[in-house]
Amino acid sequence: MKKTIALVTGGYSGESVISYKTAATIEQNIDTDKWNYYLVDINPEGWFYVAPAGEKVAVDKNDFSIIVHGKKINFDAVLIALHGTPGEDGKLQGYFDCLNIPYTSCDAATSALTFNKRFTVAVAGASGINVANSVLLIKNQFTSADESVKHLQFPVFVKPNNGGSSIGMSKVNSHTEELGQAVTKAFKEDSQVLIEEYIKGREFTIGVFKTKGNIITLPMTEVKSKKEFFDYEAKYQGASEEVTPAQVEETVAEQIRAAAKKAYSTFNCRGVVRIDFIYDESAGKPFMLEINTVPGQSEASIVPQQVKAMGWTLKDFYSALIEECFQ
Repeated sequence: MKKTIALVTGGYSGESVISYKTAATIEQNIDTDKWNYYLVDINPEGWFYVAPAGEKVAVDKNDFSIIVHGKKINFDAVLIALHGTPGEDGKLQGYFDCLNIPYTSCDAATSALTFNKRFTVAVAGASGINVANSVLLIKNQFTSADESVKHLQFPVFVKPNNGGSSIGMSKVNSHTEELGQAVTKAFKEDSQVLIEEYIKGREFTIGVFKTKGNIITLPMTEVKSKKEFFDYEAKYQGASEEVTPAQVEETVAEQIRAAAKKAYSTFNCRGVVRIDFIYDESAGKPFMLEINTVPGQSEASIVPQQVKAMGWTLKDFYSALIEECFQ
């Protein structure tokens, strides 16, 4: 008998536009011979099942169920396609844990930890994974951005500490008024701002997932941004060149794969995550930037490229994620 899956999308942040694109890709590739699925949109106006014809049915939050044509539908598992809050920061995961409903992403603790970029690099660094030097600013709790960065070397990246899609991110090349402007921009997106030293090198990103108990690394992608860095426009509006699989020496690739697997294990990840690295050629080692626990999977996104480069279909990939969450 086919299991019933909730494909959850939407969200409460600016990343919701990416959530809908991710969900559209998954809808086109979910194996309906194996799974019954229902699209559930979680947004500031409410939680709704969105029927194929467009009508909306409210979700009963007491048990995460819906009523369709007079029949109550309970879900066997949840496939999370929701970027930002509440799908990537652990809130939904905690809710589903309370209801004992399995899901395809990292658990609540891991999701909350990795959503906080500063906590992520702190744990990674303590675990022996190379990370850049950084400082954290908390709104209304610091006196001067200039004073806070006196131990960092420029250029630096300034970005919201929580969230993704490079929204609110800036590169600051020197210790000038640019820093204050970048901090102000980032604080518009979050109450915490991370300032991180720029590492010169090649940028790689790699999908990692677990299936049948084994941690699998997808073929990595090298990102060559046409902008000064890999910002929102570069990620989602074509202002970057992405080479999948990356054309890179095997010794370099193996270092990145090993670091990615170590990070996946260290953070107790589940489902598919995408981990970003800079390979510093002068130092001869990769530096981890961040972990994306619900990576974008729109047509323009990297994980679908990597799945195809591995020789899998997206249909097989999503089935593997769903099957693994029952384990």
